[in-house]
Amino acid sequence: MTLTVDDVRLEEAALWVRRGAPPVMEHPHRHDDLELNLVHTGCLEYLFGGSTLRVEAGEVALFWGGTPHQLVDPEPVESTVSWVHVPLTEVLGWALPAERIAVLLRARPVVVPAAALPRDVDALFAAWHHDVLAGTEHAVVMLEVQAFVRRALAAAEAAGSGPGRDAAAGPEPSGAAARATAMAQFVAEHYRSPLTPSDVARAVHLSPSHAMTLFKRVVGTTLGTYIARCRVAEAQRLLITTDATTVEVGHAAGFTSQSSFYDTFRQICGCAPGDYRRALR
Repeated sequence: MTLTVDDVRLEEAALWVRRGAPPVMEHPHRHDDLELNLVHTGCLEYLFGGSTLRVEAGEVALFWGGTPHQLVDPEPVESTVSWVHVPLTEVLGWALPAERIAVLLRARPVVVPAAALPRDVDALFAAWHHDVLAGTEHAVVMLEVQAFVRRALAAAEAAGSGPGRDAAAGPEPSGAAARATAMAQFVAEHYRSPLTPSDVARAVHLSPSHAMTLFKRVVGTTLGTYIARCRVAEAQRLLITTDATTVEVGHAAGFTSQSSFYDTFRQICGCAPGDYRRALR
């Protein structure tokens, strides 16, 4: 990724901060960071874990980037957003309660109104952006980010709808986008079971060739790759949050053989499942 003047990285902690218009995302992507989005103006629309999610101005979204996600129609002229990416290794070192870690790692974001938090959130995000540019000691910024995440999780839980809100649909998509969204949703609900692109195509009443062509055109990746990414994201979550063996993790994430689990995991994550677990514990 090439960083612009508004993209800064605090090298010691690999904390990435950006403020500006939403970028164009031609493909879904994933990353091993906790992502914080604050929408100042306009909105963000994501295809996230098979559902559409709309984050409005004045709202904060928190989610683990391991779940494939993609911005859709980001309205670059009208929207201004702040992003913060915190390495998952850093988050795991915060000693959050297990149930809070589970909330952050699930396949739906936590979304809370900025007004529900005790600080001026716009000013806080602006301060982090300024501090990173100014070279402020990384521990200071990271402590503030940790406190913010804890408060956001508490505010979401206090809202009475559980730890976060379900992915909420924005304006109903039409045509090809609606079919692609329906396919992504079906994958998100069934990837833990034996599932092929042909199964997904039948679920939305399309021929396999038509479904795969349409999905690739709208989402930017093949159906097979999307299924694999969802399974790897689930395997990562299980490796971090449970003591299940790698054989059990691969099976629970939907892989039909241990060899396919290892090969796919290594291809996407760059390391074996056991090495991934040891690096984060």
